[in-house]
Parts: sequence; structure tokens; C-alpha cells
Amino acid sequence: MDAATRIASVAARPRGFVGVSGPQAGEHLQRMVSNDVLALAEGEACDALLLTPKARIIATLRVFRRGADDFLLLTEPELAPVLRDALLRSRFAARCEIEIEEFASFLAFGDDAPSEGAWLVPNDDYGVPCIEVVGTEPRADARRIDQLLERLRIESGTPLFGHEIDDRVMPAEVGLDASAVSFTKGCFPGQEPVARLRYRGHVNRSLRVLRIEASAVPAEGSEVFYDGRSVGRLTSATASDTGVVALAYIREEVPLDVVVSVLGAEATMSRSARP
Repeated sequence: MDAATRIASVAARPRGFVGVSGPQAGEHLQRMVSNDVLALAEGEACDALLLTPKARIIATLRVFRRGADDFLLLTEPELAPVLRDALLRSRFAARCEIEIEEFASFLAFGDDAPSEGAWLVPNDDYGVPCIEVVGTEPRADARRIDQLLERLRIESGTPLFGHEIDDRVMPAEVGLDASAVSFTKGCFPGQEPVARLRYRGHVNRSLRVLRIEASAVPAEGSEVFYDGRSVGRLTSATASDTGVVALAYIREEVPLDVVVSVLGAEATMSRSARP
């Protein structure tokens, strides 16, 4: 993305929102999600996961601390009811309110974020400086870059629920154990399998970024081949300036520096550039 694109540019990013507020909102979230939400200062955000006891991913979310006892959870639109219901079922006697909330929102790149009248939630999913602006619409004269968003996501190696993530995926397979899991806070559902895999085990596959020398975009699910055998499948793909960029789960024993193929086209691999 060139400098002109980075300044005063916006894009739509559909979201579902769940508000968790009340005297024990932080404590309840701390018990339920994978990251240390109590460490957030007001106005700060972190990635987190809602996991099954076996550490499969139920929902991806970004936790934004609106106030001392007030948190806003940003998730995929279809996951907001799932997230709300799971938090309600486990609330028991915790003194907090858990509700789906509705807001206008957008992604702002560069200098386009308003300084007031909205919540500004940091976002590192696209490889360039970006924030999610929640509670207002973008300016009418803002430059729209909606068509670039999927390419930026894939190039950055950012997984998306429904593509790279579903309820069969563990955090380490998709690299989210590094950004969305705290290994020092107290217990949460799925903590033991996540920790056991980190300290004693290894994943059999991992998410990689592929740059494919092709003019046509392969379908999701297309197989990736190395040395004559199938070693993975594409989960997302889109056109880029030099061909096709894609995400794929690849068997971990496949070296990162080799050339693989997709539908007969050569491809090179790299790991996610996300923190």
C-alpha cells in the first residue's frame, strides 16, 4: 500500500458487538476468555479467544476496555449471539450485564480517525497502521479501500473465522497462542490443553502465507503439493500485484524455504507477519 493509500482511507469491516458491564464484568471475562483483560487500561484493547475445554476455538474477539467496569467485545457478526450466550450461561452469580450492542463502525487507515465521538480500537490485522472506529460513520469524502482489505489480511497472515478458523482449530495451529493467549493469568476454559501444547507438544500443521505464480485465483480448498504429495489446502486466496496471495494450512514438516505448487502453479511460503 503506497503513502497516498495510507492517508485518509477507510474500509467496511462488519462486526458483532457484545457489551459486558458491571462491578464484576472484568472478573467474569478474566475467567472465561484466553487473554488477560484485567491488565487493560481504559482505552486499551487485546485479542482473545473463547475456547472449549479441549481448546477448540468457539469465537475470536477483540476486548476493548471502555471503562473501569465496562468492556466492549468485537467479534464476527455471526458470533455475537454465540459469545453472549456462552458468557450468560457461565455468569452464575457474577454481577454484570451481558448484551448484544449495535454500532456503526469502520476501519480507518492513516490519518482518517476522528479524535472524538467514537471509540478507537487498535487493530493489527492488516499489516499497516489501522484502528477500528466504533460509534460513527466515516466521512463522506474519505477514500474507500474496501477492495484491498482481503489482500491486506491475507498478506499479513491474519486468520478469519469461517475460513482459517472453526471449532476444530486449536490456537497454536493458527498462531493465535502468541497474540490472543496469556500464559501467566489464572484459569480459563481450554487453558490446560493450550499450555500442554505450548510447553510439551507440537502442532502437526501451521498457517502459512503463499505467493502463487498464477493469473487465476484458485478456489478455497485447493490442495498444496510438495515433492509429489498433498501437504495442505488453501483457506483463503485473492489476486495480488504479482499473481495470487493465499493462506493455507501446511504440514509442519514441510520446510518453509521450499517451492510448493497449487493447481500446477509454483508458490513460495512465509509465516504470518502479525505480532
